[in-house]
Amino acid sequence: MESKKQQKREAFQDAWRTKRSVTLVYILLRASVILVMLAQIFNRNFENVFLCVLTLFLFMVPSMLERKLDIALPNTLEIIILLFIYAAEIMGEIGAYYVTFPYWDTVLHTLNGFLCAAIGFSLLDILNRHNSTRFHLSPLYLASMTVGVIWEFFECTMDQLFFLDMQKDTVVQSIGSIMLDPTGGNHPVVLHNITDVIVVQADGTQTALGLGGYLDIGLLDTMKDLFVNFIGALTFSIIGYFYVRSRGKGKFAKRFIPMAKNSAMPDVSEMAETKIPAKKEDTTE
Repeated sequence: MESKKQQKREAFQDAWRTKRSVTLVYILLRASVILVMLAQIFNRNFENVFLCVLTLFLFMVPSMLERKLDIALPNTLEIIILLFIYAAEIMGEIGAYYVTFPYWDTVLHTLNGFLCAAIGFSLLDILNRHNSTRFHLSPLYLASMTVGVIWEFFECTMDQLFFLDMQKDTVVQSIGSIMLDPTGGNHPVVLHNITDVIVVQADGTQTALGLGGYLDIGLLDTMKDLFVNFIGALTFSIIGYFYVRSRGKGKFAKRFIPMAKNSAMPDVSEMAETKIPAKKEDTTE
């Protein structure tokens, strides 16, 4: 037990020496989340308590990945990841910033695409540590939207199971649907200038939504999130392209690209091409 405490103390001291800015941000954000969690416990809002616990766990993920994958996260990238988690879970969900500031969700999803592209870019160096799995691919192919898609799956699951409305609804005044076709065919019926919708429940209760239109259930929000994820990923792909062209001299890109600790700086001039071993000529007569 004493040795574990000593190891944790030494790990904290090492982090304070090498990553003081990251450690300071981590401590401040963690303390803030704990205070919010205590307030939510006092108010018996256990759904938000779960979000606080989830946030505290997510805060530990970057350092866990550094140890497990033997990589070094740039300070700028790690701080942005911590702030991103806090902005999404504490400020966005518990603080209702998603409702108070309409573009809060859009900004976070754009940033998410940017960060995922940066991490994808770094996979070249991480995979190249092993000669048996060497890759020489253009960073443009690594601008994946996979994380953004998985997050949308998560939001949809939470909405279906717990009705959290993470996929925020949109009020629209025009819709087109084949469900309204009186013949039961495949012809969409279009309704314009919708001003209200009346919901009839099984017990006969009728409720006018009073939203000034039809309530779209999360679809437009999902498509917008995926689009801005694409914009963020494309932005870093362009930055990564010029980073490769300049043979890794770009200081801005380096602030967002994790590197393998036990490997030399990759030759970025080779990233944009596929290496094919030269075929030896047969010199036998």
